[in-house]
Amino acid sequence: MARGGRDRILGLALGLLLALALAPGALRAKPTVRKERVVRPDSELGERPAEDNQSFQYDHEAFLGKEDSKTFDQLTSEESKERLGKIVDRIDSDGDGFVTTEELKTWIKRVQRRYIYDNVAKVWKDYDRDKDDKISWEEYKQATYGYYLGNPEEFQDPLDHNTFKKMLPRDERRFKAADLDGDQIATREEFTAFLHPEEFEHMKEIVVLETLEDIDKNGDGFLDQDEYIADMFSHEENGPEPDWVVSEREQFNEFRDLNKDGKLDKDEIRHWILPQDYDHAQAEARHLVYESDKNKDEKLTKEEILDNWNMFVGSQATNYGEDLTKNHDEL
Repeated sequence: MARGGRDRILGLALGLLLALALAPGALRAKPTVRKERVVRPDSELGERPAEDNQSFQYDHEAFLGKEDSKTFDQLTSEESKERLGKIVDRIDSDGDGFVTTEELKTWIKRVQRRYIYDNVAKVWKDYDRDKDDKISWEEYKQATYGYYLGNPEEFQDPLDHNTFKKMLPRDERRFKAADLDGDQIATREEFTAFLHPEEFEHMKEIVVLETLEDIDKNGDGFLDQDEYIADMFSHEENGPEPDWVVSEREQFNEFRDLNKDGKLDKDEIRHWILPQDYDHAQAEARHLVYESDKNKDEKLTKEEILDNWNMFVGSQATNYGEDLTKNHDEL
């Protein structure tokens, strides 16, 4: 029992460290695989794959979310169009009979944030031990670290011990940053900010600080080029660096190190991992309007959307066509 309890709490804590880490891409990468640490504001909506021009999978996931897009994939064409028509009515927020780029962008952002709240809902009961619809720091600490705190003798492995020693104060600091009223009790919104700090403006400094702490191996409060590269690439054998690593070194010098002092400070790290210069939801909204706007008035009627329904949603019919194409390509 003791061993099982130890393994359970270690697994839970390590899972939180990895799965709830500050940014996508925080996991250790394979030696020659590039790791992405840049945080996108709409975390589920990344770059459009170059090969997706024909399948519309990216459009479906952007417009519906990943889970709902799978649901539509099981519907007939008629059922997909019927549901799409109801969605269009919801997107047309001012009820003027047209869907603008701005209304589409708002919808896409809403859809892409929904997965965050779904994630919080899934884990909520594990931490809300007294069922008062709030999670105190003590509840979270006991659920995550209780076994470790009560049985420290079972954690003799220095790696295990150091992991918990590092995680506990780090989690407490993040919890306090998310707890806006300072009562040591998190509402659902505050707990969401705790688990997904990259999605909340008031948590951005925590994201930057945790990134710095993860990568700054010499503890000088800055990231030099070697530390920057080591976070993405582990050179296990002697030999030339992959081309992408050479490119990243150039990126560091030309675009990351803004003041050209050979290292990144917190402001430069923020500029790197929290870019503000590209809005994926805006780009996708513009793409959908451009591809569906038959009369080129820069807005869509329900008829225009339904005429191009397979770009917005999937169905059994479109999946069948994609499967035929895929199978043909694989032969």
